[in-house]
Amino acid sequence: MFRYFPTNYVWDLSVNLSIEMGARMGEIAAMCEPLAEAAKAPDAAGTAAFRESWVKMADTLTELATEDEARGRTISAGVKHLRAANYMLTAERLQGHGSDGRLALYRRMLAAFYRGLSMTHAGAQRVVIPYEGQQLSAIWIPAEGVTGPQPVLVQVNGLDSVKEMKYLVGPPNWLATRGVASLIVDQPGTGEALRLHDIKARFDSEHWASKVVDWLEARPDVDPKRIGMEGVSLGGYFCPRAVAFEPRFACGVAWGGNHDWRDVQKRRLEREGDFPVPHYWDHVCWVWGARDVDHFMEIAENVHLDGVLDRIQVPFLVTHGAKDSQIPLKWAERTYEQLINSPRRELKIFDDRTGGAQHASCDNAANAGAYIMDWVAEVLGGHTA
Repeated sequence: MFRYFPTNYVWDLSVNLSIEMGARMGEIAAMCEPLAEAAKAPDAAGTAAFRESWVKMADTLTELATEDEARGRTISAGVKHLRAANYMLTAERLQGHGSDGRLALYRRMLAAFYRGLSMTHAGAQRVVIPYEGQQLSAIWIPAEGVTGPQPVLVQVNGLDSVKEMKYLVGPPNWLATRGVASLIVDQPGTGEALRLHDIKARFDSEHWASKVVDWLEARPDVDPKRIGMEGVSLGGYFCPRAVAFEPRFACGVAWGGNHDWRDVQKRRLEREGDFPVPHYWDHVCWVWGARDVDHFMEIAENVHLDGVLDRIQVPFLVTHGAKDSQIPLKWAERTYEQLINSPRRELKIFDDRTGGAQHASCDNAANAGAYIMDWVAEVLGGHTA
């Protein structure tokens, strides 16, 4: 894991995620060099300084993109808009819930991202899925070179990621070249669902996952028998739970085993393990709609997979980083052990040799992601050569 701020894991995690989303190292250096002291400050002051530095670089890229557009160089402009969105996304993710200007920054990120996407990937598009009188937003990325109905991998967030992050890291495009389409969803408690519609997370992920499958089955370009699901980080809980209770999924992938998230919260109360974001307890209360930490801990009691996984009767891949400092490896092993009725279960541990040894493979998503996408392609009838 690249460590720019040795005393601040949360910031280093964010920097690594930004690099995986396509940040340029010269820009990383320019944004981080002024922040050495701020990294040691309390969350509120530190994250404000982080935001100022990273948004300043995003503003510069937006100006340069506008200059490219004026000369008709929209491909170059699109790349810069996407990188500006990366930096805004990274800054927004670290801000506390309700902090001044956070929502406006999120909206700016969305505008930059979709402007860049329209200039760089004509096939990818934002779509909306009806959900309880509101909507879940998603990005649809079609498979390449496929005629007729396509296999699809539904991809969902963790606690604090958003669909644009998952797109920029690369899995949907890696899958597209393997003949598999992608649908990246901001599920309840994440992204647009949380920020724009106040749709909170829920432990019974099959509730919203079934609505996603309904929507996909209505598309003539989707093969309804070849719909899989993948979840990263906390998605390593949401995905197995959804696949267990929604039999229309043809396979599942946990990119990070998250078998007993209630136990992880108990350990975090005791200051064991690293936090993924600043203002952590305010963040989880916002995500789950809890009144306070005590109420959140009551909600978290349901967020585990014991007694669930024997329902899964389709192929399932569990992956984990050998050096994950947020979620202990034992929880990935527990998920694998309980997949007793999966006809093709696999536990893959990413280590220093393979890369992807940190949480959610933030240190090398390319190698870990290639392994996962090859597995998905093999199971859903895509190709790996």
